[in-house]
Amino acid sequence: MTAQIIDGKAIAAQVRAEVAEEVKALAAEGVAPGLATVLVGDDPASAIYVRSKRKACAEAGITAWDHDIDAAISQEELLALVDSLNSDSSVHGILVQLPLPPHIDEDTVVEAVSPAKDADGFHPFNLGRLLAGTGAVVPATPAGVRELLVRSGVEISGADVVVVGRSNIVGKPLAALLFQKADGANATVTVCHTGTKDLARHTRRAGILVAAIGRARSITRDMVASGAVVIDVGMNRTDAGLAGDVDFEAVREVAAAITPVPGGVGPMTIAMLLKNTVALARAAMPGPRAG
Repeated sequence: MTAQIIDGKAIAAQVRAEVAEEVKALAAEGVAPGLATVLVGDDPASAIYVRSKRKACAEAGITAWDHDIDAAISQEELLALVDSLNSDSSVHGILVQLPLPPHIDEDTVVEAVSPAKDADGFHPFNLGRLLAGTGAVVPATPAGVRELLVRSGVEISGADVVVVGRSNIVGKPLAALLFQKADGANATVTVCHTGTKDLARHTRRAGILVAAIGRARSITRDMVASGAVVIDVGMNRTDAGLAGDVDFEAVREVAAAITPVPGGVGPMTIAMLLKNTVALARAAMPGPRAG
């Protein structure tokens, strides 16, 4: 068996085209969706990622306000910038790129972003709504994982899903998203982590296996069931170049479908961020049109 490659670039292009159409529809109603990005410092990976987001905004017709801030900025100054963006009615989404410099408390900054403008879906209020099944904005990477599965025709309802990794950015919100009683969900979800004993025992029973642990090629062929769908969220820089959390070449010989790195989950994260921004813009509209 050689796995089907789930093409994240192609699926992300579909989502972005849909977002562009929604932007046009909002423009006809007098609304111009806007996203403010805040990049503190000069971390190379963060800079590349934010540039990609800004380019995607331009292509979709979303107005982007770029705030590139010196790493020496104080926490008070950064919070003041966030407060000003919260108060700006032309800004519908705010994205503060993480990680932040060590002298700034990330939790404080994340919580300072208005939940109504939280394009990343990281605010505790929005995470709580996700857990309750009432949220409209889902963290972009988990939303992208679900979109990859749904648009690839993978049956999620009733599936045994194993998520390896319990971060607040991917593992926890993805588990909450996939076990909801809803379309594109309704799975039985197990979350594994550094305290899990005999990890392979859990991963081998997964019909859908999501690797989000941040260690290159940690998921090996013997850890994957024949015919499983494998989603690799990892993006690790190695001497040989970028590598996912999955040993791709070996695992593709037993899996039914697998995402590559790069070109899998990464493009979806940006596409879903744009989708979140448009959703926030529509929700901000007055009267019965808000949703």
